[in-house]
Amino acid sequence: MNHCGTQRLETERLILRRFVIEDAAAMYNNWASDEDVAKYLTWQAHQSQEVSEYVLKEWVEAYSDKSCYNWAIVLKEKGEPIGSISVVHMNEDVSMVHIGYCIGKAWWHQGITSEALKAVMDFLFDEVDVNRIESRHDPRNPNSGKVMQKCGMKYEGTLRSSDRNNCGGICDACYYALLKSER
Repeated sequence: MNHCGTQRLETERLILRRFVIEDAAAMYNNWASDEDVAKYLTWQAHQSQEVSEYVLKEWVEAYSDKSCYNWAIVLKEKGEPIGSISVVHMNEDVSMVHIGYCIGKAWWHQGITSEALKAVMDFLFDEVDVNRIESRHDPRNPNSGKVMQKCGMKYEGTLRSSDRNNCGGICDACYYALLKSER
C-alpha cells in the first residue's frame, strides 16, 4: 500500500478533513454524547466535552503516522463536523482496510454517510492502492449495512458472536467488502 495519510476530500455536500482539537465541542454536541449514536459502537457515549477533547488529542497525534486514515465528516452548509469515518483496522499483508463510521442522529437517512464512505473508498483504492475494503455492522442495525450496499460492497456473511458493542455486549457481525477489481 502507498500510505499518504489522511488527505482532505470533498464531495458535493461534504468536506472530509483531519480533526483538530477545536472540533471538541462539535464532536460532543453533534454525535459523541448521544447514546443512540453509540448504541451499536464499541466506544461509550462521551459524558463530557473533556472526553471528546481527550480523544481528539490522541487522534491529532496519530496523524503523524502516514498509515492513519481518520476523517471528520463536515457538512458544507453546517461548517463543523457531524461525524467521523476512519480505517479502524488494516492488514498490509493482504492490502486490506476495515472502515468504521458514525454520524449524528440529526443527519441519519440523508445519504451523508454513503457519500462519505464512497469518497473514502475511492481515495483508498486510487491513492493508497488498497485491494480490499471491508466493514461490518450488528444485524440489529440494518441501516449501517444499507450504507455499505449503496457503496457497492457485497455481503459476505454473518459471523456469530464475533463482536462486542454497547447494545448488549457480545453480538453477531454482518461483513461486507469490495475488491479493487470489482469497482
